[in-house]
Amino acid sequence: MHHPGPPRFVSTGETVQLAPRDPDPTGRYAWRVADAPPTSDSTVGSDPVTEFTPDVPGRYQLGLEAPDGDHLLTVLAFSAAYEGIDVAGGSGEAIRDREADRDGIDYAAGRLADDGGPPRIRLDAEVEDAEVVVRATATPNPASSLAVDELAVQFVIDDRDVAAAIAAGRTNPRDAVTETETEGGATLRLPTGSVPDRLRVHAVAVAREPDEDARVSVADAVSVDRVDAGGSDPFAGGDALGDPTAGESFAVTPQNRPPAWTADASVYEVYVRTFADAEHGETLAAIEARVPEIAELGVDTLWLTPVLENDGKPHGYNITDFFSIADDLGDREDYERLVETAHDSGMRVLFDLVLNHTARDHEWFRDAYGNPDSPYRDRYEWQESGEPGTYFDWELIANLNHANLTVRRYLLDVVDEWAPLVDGFRCDMAWAVPDSLWREIRDRVKAADPEFLLMDETIPYVPRFHEGMFDVHFDATLYFTLRQVGRGHEPADAVIDAVEKRAAVGFPDRAGFLQYVENHDETRYRVECGDDAAAAAAAATFTLPGVPMVYAGQEIGQRGRRDAIAWEHARPEVRERYARLSAAHDAHPALGPAGDFERVDYRVAGGGSGERQIAGDDAAVHPDDVVAFRREHGSEALVVVLNFAPGEALVAVDADHGRLDVVTGDPCVEADAGGEERIRVDDVAVVSVGT
Repeated sequence: MHHPGPPRFVSTGETVQLAPRDPDPTGRYAWRVADAPPTSDSTVGSDPVTEFTPDVPGRYQLGLEAPDGDHLLTVLAFSAAYEGIDVAGGSGEAIRDREADRDGIDYAAGRLADDGGPPRIRLDAEVEDAEVVVRATATPNPASSLAVDELAVQFVIDDRDVAAAIAAGRTNPRDAVTETETEGGATLRLPTGSVPDRLRVHAVAVAREPDEDARVSVADAVSVDRVDAGGSDPFAGGDALGDPTAGESFAVTPQNRPPAWTADASVYEVYVRTFADAEHGETLAAIEARVPEIAELGVDTLWLTPVLENDGKPHGYNITDFFSIADDLGDREDYERLVETAHDSGMRVLFDLVLNHTARDHEWFRDAYGNPDSPYRDRYEWQESGEPGTYFDWELIANLNHANLTVRRYLLDVVDEWAPLVDGFRCDMAWAVPDSLWREIRDRVKAADPEFLLMDETIPYVPRFHEGMFDVHFDATLYFTLRQVGRGHEPADAVIDAVEKRAAVGFPDRAGFLQYVENHDETRYRVECGDDAAAAAAAATFTLPGVPMVYAGQEIGQRGRRDAIAWEHARPEVRERYARLSAAHDAHPALGPAGDFERVDYRVAGGGSGERQIAGDDAAVHPDDVVAFRREHGSEALVVVLNFAPGEALVAVDADHGRLDVVTGDPCVEADAGGEERIRVDDVAVVSVGT
């Protein structure tokens, strides 16, 4: 189906890219504004991939005439104050529009306006008395002065499902719904007889501070799907519901929920060309041989840097053939054996997906460069100088033109080629690819496997990338904060601020975050900050709410960023520390992404009061070197204490806690001279507390 996808929620003046899905490059596509607010003068362009910018608030209907018929898309526009919330209206346009010579990245970007950021919303659905009931729970921004009952909720039923219901002879779902305000949100009800095979309901929460424009949440969505009489669910992955008296059954699936397996996932990144000693063409086999050793560490998800044919640069991101395994690594069979071995060892595999650019050695670019008549010319972006579009002065790549239907068709074919083999995509430079393409890719891979993972590399992170695009997001804000703490430039409790910022900038509760202190683009943490801070920072990634990641070599004390892994010089005590952290993370759901996270009062005993570098020679522990917080899930509650300093810390926590460290299994509590119990912590201690 060429329908352009889910409804869009934007601010006036924000540009939306419109594109037919599953495009036929030879097909004819025409856009129009089918309906708009009376005072609007907004138009659409004449190209198959075009742009639309709403000029006044209200509901717009955009029409697409395509080879498979006519389609309508709802765009809801708000006079919204997005400035300073994340980037340029909450999507990736501003990042994509960076000047080529701007090579600096502010990892901590995403400042908030004085009155806070947007609200948040969560949708849940069930079937009650022959009605589908969708409940919206709205939450004010943490910095907002508004109460819950001052937020508005706006529902939109997916245009694709409206068309399907009408085609099936059912009542238009939009004519059959009733909406009511409830305490903490709103409720939408729809008779089950008006539900087509699939019904997707989208909604946003809207906050209006006095004398301010609206602030609009990241949209959430839920899908209600009919299950056939034989019990087969064509959209597997939801919770089965039904009304036995009506003979109807349904499955409910939250649309923006990360895969269930990420609740206790941990990622291990492999920089493929230096991970294992191997002859030309044998690298994948050498990595495969080390998979059992990786699995013994306790990590369960393997991220491999790009494995496709490239221009010879060892990182592999300059791709020349998107359908072939690089011959210096092995062949397709070697890659498939590696994935199979990982699966047999209980590990999932992430494919590093590069969709923004090709290498300049790609056959398209070689023909197009300097040749205005090349049939490949319009598959790339070009500067006035005649050079291709690129970012950060990267000389060996050329940005693809995603407005070209042939390019989009090609990239979707790439997705179809590799998605069936793996468990998810780590999406390179996600900010540099249009939202419309990511939304299509998400629907495409989730239709085949609802538990397929989409993880974006977007620095700084963008809350609205969780709106029908990605499940888990690189948390560069936490990364940068951990570096600053390790350098002694920030107090340790800044890590709490970094985690709380997720909600402050508008990420919904269901969003997942990749927590890391190293990767192939960054120096090793211990090189910058020392071993003691490195131990605490690693513990932070396993105990804060997110998905922890280990960069290959990190677990043995490797110092080189992309050097060959010095397996023969591995430090057993470091590896044992990571294995303990991984085991504790898996054994205690409170430490996972779903666990509640809150501050706790604590005091550091015997600490010095002077300013000093955290990795200095002085063994005294400064209070700013230590942070404590509480994690809770179900009946389990834990207090985590992190110590970034070289010396051992004694920390009193205002909570009734146990005496054993759940990471080591050893006692970690002692009484000071005044009889007060204190937690003894080297790098990390985790103790149980009463709920």
